[in-house]
Amino acid sequence: MELQLLNEQGQSTASVAAPDTVFGRDYNEALIHQIVVAYQANARSGNRKQKDRDEVKHSTKKPWRQKGTGRARAGSSASPLWRGGGRTFPNTPDENFSHKVNKKMYRAGVCSILSQLAREGRLKVVENFTVDAPKTKMLAQKLKGMGLDSVMLITDDFNENLYLASRNLPNVLVVEPREADPVSLVYYKDILITKAALAKIEEMLA
Repeated sequence: MELQLLNEQGQSTASVAAPDTVFGRDYNEALIHQIVVAYQANARSGNRKQKDRDEVKHSTKKPWRQKGTGRARAGSSASPLWRGGGRTFPNTPDENFSHKVNKKMYRAGVCSILSQLAREGRLKVVENFTVDAPKTKMLAQKLKGMGLDSVMLITDDFNENLYLASRNLPNVLVVEPREADPVSLVYYKDILITKAALAKIEEMLA
């Protein structure tokens, strides 16, 4: 698999060889869907809480007598059938939303995403990508000059200037190779990766 190598103006000057084991796999939609859903589910905090019929505020008095009124029997205003009553099966904070995904499946799914991005021309490589100062305007102009608006930038190591400059750009995300998650890879229109970060990803997923 050959990936585009861009210069500072966003023009393709050459190509970079990438292993087919990572960037040349078939598109597996079912597997990609599974790892994306699992990643989002595992990020849920599970802090929602609802009250059952013991926890709602209500009177313990029987609403009306058992017989003779013509209405249905009622023993408590906390009944789930009543407005303001407790829930039958309430959500609790200890609810577990996590999905189990094997490492082999996760890596195969990420490789399938990267392969599809490469085929669509949305995965691009740069020799190096830095900014001289932590200025949002400077980074925005640089990306605009390269023809990129919605981009996930994967760098080989943490660059403080680049990180600070990207925080106020809603369609720009700067991460290291180990932080490249499947949801972000699917979300952003383009993926821009440095050559050093490309080597790290190949080592992680090969």
